[in-house]
Amino acid sequence: MVRATVAILSAALFLTCCSGKRSGVVVGSKNFTEQVLLGEIIAQQIERRTSLPVERKLNLGGTLLAHQALKSGGIDLYPEYTGTALTAVLKQTLQRDASAVLRQVRDGYAQWHLKWLDPLGFDNTFAMVVRTDLARQSGLQTLSSSAKRPEPWKLGVGYEFVQRPDGLAGLVKTYGLRVAGDPVMMDLGLLYPALTAGRIEMGAGSMTDGPLARPEFTVLTDDQHYFPPYECAIVVREDVLARDAALEKSLAELSGRITAAEMRRMNAAVDLEHHSVADVARDFLTRVP
Repeated sequence: MVRATVAILSAALFLTCCSGKRSGVVVGSKNFTEQVLLGEIIAQQIERRTSLPVERKLNLGGTLLAHQALKSGGIDLYPEYTGTALTAVLKQTLQRDASAVLRQVRDGYAQWHLKWLDPLGFDNTFAMVVRTDLARQSGLQTLSSSAKRPEPWKLGVGYEFVQRPDGLAGLVKTYGLRVAGDPVMMDLGLLYPALTAGRIEMGAGSMTDGPLARPEFTVLTDDQHYFPPYECAIVVREDVLARDAALEKSLAELSGRITAAEMRRMNAAVDLEHHSVADVARDFLTRVP
């Protein structure tokens, strides 16, 4: 309890004391590999394209803390996902149309004078994953085909997937998917080892998970478009954009440049191959015109 209180007080102090006027740009991110990587890519992109000083406040925490830091001026921008913004921040109903979701979050964030730039190019929605050998053996390519398998699936999921409005209950209802008993709930980092070991047969991961860069895993196509969009884009304070025209131009160069396959490769380079975040970000930017 003491540690939790200290953490909350520290976060509150950070949010209130770091919002004074400044000439540079503060880049933030949430607290997982993909976010830290994207934050570093954004920071290096600003450094190479503008003369603005860049401060990094990466690995901040979850969605609400990062959003509060952005609103208060503790950070000036960070990467966010449209579906997360719609449901977790704006508390609006899930939508399946990517363009409609982007319009809604842009409209909703205008109340805080925050601008969503065009998406970076990938959608980090849920991915139902099986071993490639099982997919080939059973002729599986889509979730509809997986529902036709005679045997029920041994399913593994993260702890939130059973409660989320875009999670297990809707998936089972949409596809008529049969599950063998209760799904095995686990930390998402254990999902792929559990698939490899045969402890589970299907796992609920994310489209840009690093292990999906490897051939031994196959994502089953969501052919009935059950999962909503989670397009990633940079969210930035309007007052920061107004200070220097070169900033928005430099950030716009990243829009549409990061595919899901590229994001998987970069996540794998950090999590599985143990390259540094800075090196992986730098390598990506050397390949961006």
